[in-house]
Amino acid sequence: MLRAAATAGFPARLAAKRPRAATAATRVVVAGAEVRSMLFRALRCGTVPVPRRKACFCSNADAGSCPEVAEGAEATGGEEGEGENASSAIVPAAFRPEDCHTVIALPLLQRPLFPGFYMPIHIKDSKLLQALVENSKRSGPYAGAFLVKDDEGTNPNTVTSSESDNSIHDLKGKELLKRLHDVGTLAQITRIQGDLVVLLGHHRVQITEMVAEDPLTVKVDHLKEMPYDKDDDVIKATSFEVISTLRDVLKTNSLWKDQVQTYTQHMGDFNYPRLADFGAAISGANKLLCQEVLEELDVCKRLKLTLALVKRELEISKLQESIAKTIEEKVTGEQRRYLLNELLKAIKKELGLETDDKTALSEKFRERIEAKKDKCPPHVLQVIEEELTKLQLLEASSSEFSVTRNYLDWLTAVPWGDYSDENFDVHHAQCILDEDHYGLADVKERILEFIAVGKLRGSSQGKIICLSGPPGVGKTSIGRSIARALNRKFYRFSVGGLADVAEIKGHRRTYVGAMPGKMVQCLKSAGTANPLVLIDEIDKLGRGHLGDPASALLGLLDPEQNANFLDHYLDVPIDLSKVLFVCTANVIEMIPNPLLDRMEIISIAGYITDEKMHIARDYLEKNTREASGIKPEQVEVTDDALLALIENYCREAGVRNLQKHIEKIYRKIALKLVRQGVSNEPPQDITIVEANEGLAGFDVATKVEDENSKNSLAKDVSVDVNPIDSSLENINVVPLTAESEVGHNEYSNEAPIENFLEETAKVFNTSSVPEANKSAQRTTEALADKSVEKVIVNASNLGDFVGKPVFQVERIYDQTPIGVAMGLAWNSMGGSTLYIETAKIEESEGKGALVVTGQLGDVMKESAQIAHTVCRAVLLEKERNNPFFAKSKLHLHVPAGATPKDGPSAGCAMVTSMLSLAMGKSVKKDLAMSGEVTLTRRILPIGGVKEKTIAARRSGVKTIIFPSANRGDFDELASNVKEGLEVHFVDTYNEIYDIAFASDAETQER
Repeated sequence: MLRAAATAGFPARLAAKRPRAATAATRVVVAGAEVRSMLFRALRCGTVPVPRRKACFCSNADAGSCPEVAEGAEATGGEEGEGENASSAIVPAAFRPEDCHTVIALPLLQRPLFPGFYMPIHIKDSKLLQALVENSKRSGPYAGAFLVKDDEGTNPNTVTSSESDNSIHDLKGKELLKRLHDVGTLAQITRIQGDLVVLLGHHRVQITEMVAEDPLTVKVDHLKEMPYDKDDDVIKATSFEVISTLRDVLKTNSLWKDQVQTYTQHMGDFNYPRLADFGAAISGANKLLCQEVLEELDVCKRLKLTLALVKRELEISKLQESIAKTIEEKVTGEQRRYLLNELLKAIKKELGLETDDKTALSEKFRERIEAKKDKCPPHVLQVIEEELTKLQLLEASSSEFSVTRNYLDWLTAVPWGDYSDENFDVHHAQCILDEDHYGLADVKERILEFIAVGKLRGSSQGKIICLSGPPGVGKTSIGRSIARALNRKFYRFSVGGLADVAEIKGHRRTYVGAMPGKMVQCLKSAGTANPLVLIDEIDKLGRGHLGDPASALLGLLDPEQNANFLDHYLDVPIDLSKVLFVCTANVIEMIPNPLLDRMEIISIAGYITDEKMHIARDYLEKNTREASGIKPEQVEVTDDALLALIENYCREAGVRNLQKHIEKIYRKIALKLVRQGVSNEPPQDITIVEANEGLAGFDVATKVEDENSKNSLAKDVSVDVNPIDSSLENINVVPLTAESEVGHNEYSNEAPIENFLEETAKVFNTSSVPEANKSAQRTTEALADKSVEKVIVNASNLGDFVGKPVFQVERIYDQTPIGVAMGLAWNSMGGSTLYIETAKIEESEGKGALVVTGQLGDVMKESAQIAHTVCRAVLLEKERNNPFFAKSKLHLHVPAGATPKDGPSAGCAMVTSMLSLAMGKSVKKDLAMSGEVTLTRRILPIGGVKEKTIAARRSGVKTIIFPSANRGDFDELASNVKEGLEVHFVDTYNEIYDIAFASDAETQER
């Protein structure tokens, strides 16, 4: 609609540009702005002479203006009859359009072409364009314009991309014919300039069949409107309503002025079909609705369809007017507010009450840096001075001003040279570390070493420590405790999934929304230049198209480089040599080697059962009970319950899951106590209100005031005392409503009240008031302290609080049967026992083979093949006449098939399992082993000694076999972990054979 309105002035430009044609074969001449567009004259019938210059309107939605009309057409001198040629804007020449039955089909993408309207289209197909050029040179330069159908499943109201438009131009022949609507418009080719072709619609046509494929040429039938009665009341009323609606649109939308203003000048006879086409053509409806009007041959129905379209345009015009009015009011109000603020600033500046924004900002930045001018490096001061000078020269409204202001804000907020006073007291640090964490002796020892070095040197130096271990072992909380022990500020940020280098080193200031990196943000937040920075999840760094953050951390965590760390945003060196970096990781193998080389690794293997018991009792249970609002005397969790909770529900290396289960227990206890009517709110103040001596009577009442709920309604308690009982032992506490007042009880409106008050006054004299206070207090306390049964959680009722046990007993066999050996495994959650089972599938000569199952990894499958080879050699040595492996096909399985398993440490257990089956001997009871075996029977070292030892203790194992190379790892374990275990350190498998298959007599001798 908007483009149609924009092309309304095209006839004027056309008439001014080209002279009127002199020949009889001239085409339509369009009246311009100098001769006002007379729609109704073009639509009149018979009685009034039609001007020689017909008015045609352009309805194209793609072009900005309509091109000029080619010469060679001749206007008619009169009219040829009522309702036929009188309304036509096209004057027939020697070749009539009705004689054209074969035309080139042109696809229209946006809107259909209506008769009497211009439409410029772009032709991208050179072959089609050449055919149109040749056609325009003939006596009948006509083509068919047909609207393209939408793809199935698409919304016609949705704006499509240019890709779908290009796909239409690629279609040829029948494919293109299927995408075109059957009904279109016979269009005269008025002008071709480059790939731009200007069409002028004549009348409706319908495709009957295809003649040629490239370019698409079709046969058409010429359509005419169905006969109608021009005096029909419905048609007249509908047409008048269309005109009336167009007038209303003109009042709200001036874009239609050139098209609609002629409607208000002529109200005589008019052509109804042309009116319907005109209304639909200039409306902004979607193309399918316009196509529906084009296809409709019933004039009455066509007018109704057009009426619906122009009515919708009227509603859109009203909405446009409302939006414009709202925006105008808002803009006007903001402009007024802005002018008043500027005027107020000017007045204050003249009176000396306020400086301008730039001066105030400069003063603020100078005040910031003045306090630390002596500590600030000279190169930073120079940059600040240059930026302040630059700020004074910039306009406040410029974008560069805001960039400079933000840069100065960050530059002056960094604590240049400000260091917090550190506490080098080793005993104080030891107390804090023990207060926050149980166990972790090696971690605490390393922190105390760091503090001791700082005490001897007089100043601390920055270090990079990496705490590695399973989830929930307290790595993050250890960092917070270290900061508290050293009296340093603590700042934590996680780099898990970080894939942008700018998060570490900052953005360039040239980018919109640029910010410094995490370290500059850390210094600003901490306010000191020597905080403790905890970099969490450093093993989960990402890597993408924005760079490699792991490489960016090299300069940050390298003690030789971070003294001159350069942030891209600040662009000045920052000294981070005093910063203590503590990193956390679950698996150090995921950390890049260059980054790992710059960190000191402290492993936290996890907690054993005894340590978990201490942590649960001394830390987790106490904090959870306080957080739940439960008093210690109201609940008791026995040691058996905690032990069962750890063994059957929380076997993880950490204590996070244990904390969740303890919180779950206390939530259920809190609900149980509340259902029993228990309330642990602070005690309430109870006072006795003494009556005035001058009154005839008084009332003893207690006023209850809840100090924690001062805004709530007051609850009064009236104490009714029997006047006969002077001992005050019989006291009835009667609660009153919130509207009750002291001195108003149930006797206030009764006649015998005077006698009652006199007797009561004799009993309650001044000396008896304290006794009454004590008695009332005792009564209230007796009512408040109800007998509540203490909640006891033990191993028998633990399932009522946390549900069924999650873990079952790891140990499957009390005595391992023949063909079964127990190994030890490590995972990220701790350690566990692992059974290796071997069975014989079939036995025949030359069938020696091995099948493995249990979702084993490649390394573990190779270990099984190595074990099978080692077994042949060992059996040949121990029992030379036993051909078991040469004749037997074996099946080796590792239970828990749903769990992926991999690693070389199960090799010795696999050898033992196969030999047990081959020799028919069971492995020694309560024996577990772990070690990698080679083809030469050497036992290589393994990892996770602590976790595997803990898993063996949990499963009741008495004897463990480890490689000799792991003796040092075992010696470092705590004594309570090693207690009660018989550990053998071996170098070859022959030593394992002697231990695993020793007789009871040999075992006793050892």
